[in-house]
Amino acid sequence: MNNAVLSSLQSESIALLQRLIETPSFSREEDKTADIIFGFLESKEISAKREGNNIIAYNKHFDVEKPTILLNSHHDTVKPNPGYTRDPFSAEIIDGKLFGLGSNDAGGCLVSLIAAFTYFYNQGNLTHNLCLIASAEEEVSGKNGVEAAYASVVPCSFAIVGEPTLLDLAVAEKGLMVLDGLAIGESGHAAREEGVNAIYKALADINWFQTFQFPKVSSYLGPVKMSVTMINAGSQHNVVPAECSYVVDVRTTDVYSNVEVLQIIQEHVQSKVTPRSTRLNPSTIPVDHPIVLAGLAMGKKTYGSPTMSDQALLPIPSLKVGPGHSARSHSADEFIYVDEVNAGVAFYIELLQAVIIK
Repeated sequence: MNNAVLSSLQSESIALLQRLIETPSFSREEDKTADIIFGFLESKEISAKREGNNIIAYNKHFDVEKPTILLNSHHDTVKPNPGYTRDPFSAEIIDGKLFGLGSNDAGGCLVSLIAAFTYFYNQGNLTHNLCLIASAEEEVSGKNGVEAAYASVVPCSFAIVGEPTLLDLAVAEKGLMVLDGLAIGESGHAAREEGVNAIYKALADINWFQTFQFPKVSSYLGPVKMSVTMINAGSQHNVVPAECSYVVDVRTTDVYSNVEVLQIIQEHVQSKVTPRSTRLNPSTIPVDHPIVLAGLAMGKKTYGSPTMSDQALLPIPSLKVGPGHSARSHSADEFIYVDEVNAGVAFYIELLQAVIIK
């Protein structure tokens, strides 16, 4: 790759990231950053479309006969951490650090992916199409984010999801289910041998949640993890409670779907267990997939990620990788190193080149 071209892409990426940081984009309120991304692509003469606050674009020489790779990262942010000592919307560069809300999660990844997309946009010799989705509502797993955007694009073979991983390869990611448990007993007076105590029935199930081990264990993510995190029962001290409700946080792994885990749970407990959603599934990509092999050839390592991303809502194999460090996400005085963004631009181009150039 021409060094001057790469340098130009890197400079544009930093400038775009600064504009995004300076524009508030809380989840479900990303319309202004969507405008910025759309305008940036337009300035590059890239045809884009908008699906809510998601921005979608394809490479210029799209060929329906070729498979398509999805490039995805998000432009929404959480609210600023209360510990901020700086203006979260001031995109200052100090000692090589670019500060600001969303700089690390996931602005650096997003602008680097956009740079790679623009690099390949006009090329006609690609073995794959490229589909770019700059998604909204990632931080709240909203239904109007990547899920809605992906429903409006051509089916893709696999995805690269931009999240801060220090450019290592997250080949598996945990899913999430939140369950509402309800144990049913019979009310009675506590002074007499009356009623069936729903708390005692719930405790038996809670003990099961604490001790049960799922037979299959992920090589990257370990066992499925279940944690009872809330409980509520009773109306007064002398009444045997007829109901006891509780909440279970379930972190699923790539060896089970959320529905499979739910079925196992419902077979073992007496309580009525209702999932708030089963849509946030674990995700994985085979370690011998060409995109993973390309990353390994670049000296990167594979691992399993405990944190969720838009991977959970994509029904295709996906690799999570990007510049920045996950530990900085949602932290006070969030930052990403300029050098990390520059490295991200070069990395995504080299990674894609290994797969889509004949």
